[in-house]
Amino acid sequence: MLRRSLHLLTLLLSCACAAAQRPATRPGIVPIEIVTQAGTMNAELDSAHAPVTVTNFLRYVDGHLFDGGSFFRVVTMDNQPRDSIRIEVIQGGMRRDSSVQAYAAIPLERTSVTGLHHGNGTLSMARGGPDSARDSFFITLGEQPALDFGGRRNPDGQGFAAFGQVTSGLEVVRRIQGGTANGQTLVVPITIVRVSRR
Repeated sequence: MLRRSLHLLTLLLSCACAAAQRPATRPGIVPIEIVTQAGTMNAELDSAHAPVTVTNFLRYVDGHLFDGGSFFRVVTMDNQPRDSIRIEVIQGGMRRDSSVQAYAAIPLERTSVTGLHHGNGTLSMARGGPDSARDSFFITLGEQPALDFGGRRNPDGQGFAAFGQVTSGLEVVRRIQGGTANGQTLVVPITIVRVSRR
């Protein structure tokens, strides 16, 4: 009887330890890890509020299409002389070669609908016109309300689709942003080693 009780206690403790090692999740939240040459970032994607955007992003994650991609663009307060509304972001995307193709563009999930906003460390989709986002995404530095719906960074006023939040590794975002750039293009892009679910 004592042996059985000890076995049961050991089993319960091992289950508790395993649960403690997994990140706590909330409904609709998908934890991911972004490993780069400059360090690792952890983030949470909000599929409850931005389901179309998160589903699209996870297609690239699960297909390993970001692995071998890069952060290639950095926007600082000093390298946007033609913009009256200035922002701070880093931008990345999947690897570019003939063996991979981006998925079709997705509808824009406006922040006025999702209730999400561009705060410090927000993940959001890069785009040209509305409904044109594919794989390219950016991470904000500092509060960036000009990127929300009604913001003036994009002349169409539709804003960008925020869909996640960096939870650790903002120093890596800053490190990437501080790289040597020719205009807004990094001279040496920072390789994305992998993006995976946690």
